[in-house]
Amino acid sequence: MRSLEKLLYESCAAQIMEFAVVLPLLAVLVVGIFDFGQAFSIRQKLTFAARDAARFGSSQPTNDLTQSVPTSVSAIRDLADADLISAGLNDCGLGTISQVGAVAWTATGTAGTCPSSATFTLTIDRGYVAPPVGQPGINVPGSSEPLRLISTHVIMSYPYQWHFNTVIKLLVPSATYAGITQITTDAVAPNQD
Repeated sequence: MRSLEKLLYESCAAQIMEFAVVLPLLAVLVVGIFDFGQAFSIRQKLTFAARDAARFGSSQPTNDLTQSVPTSVSAIRDLADADLISAGLNDCGLGTISQVGAVAWTATGTAGTCPSSATFTLTIDRGYVAPPVGQPGINVPGSSEPLRLISTHVIMSYPYQWHFNTVIKLLVPSATYAGITQITTDAVAPNQD
């Protein structure tokens, strides 16, 4: 009993006890920083892919938009998919294109290839009506109506798998954290034809 009491009063044992208390908190902090950095990086990659797809789509002809799946929309989807793969992101098996509006289409990644059966959605709207960037006060000559531009609008909604769930269980073993967040980004570019 005396040796146990002596051990408790030694500074070495106190340091080990402090380290044991602080280690889980430190692990949560480090993994949280890593997770938010990864999420920010993925958002940047998605933003680049959406801007590239919108810019490319704005230069595509609009005379094929009466087709169920226009060639121009397929080309935009293929470019966005290639940008995701070259950025090192999982494209979730981005599937076929389906029409969701008069001039809007969606391609969805299959649930089996995305983390935790989440879905990745790419929406391409070739008839998006937007004011010119930075010039909301320009009016159509002879009218009081503001000038509107027919644009290509690309929206990406990507599932991000957080790693935080595995570390939070160090502090609270019964804790559960869903771990999936949809990161959404979009880009708009005026059609050139």
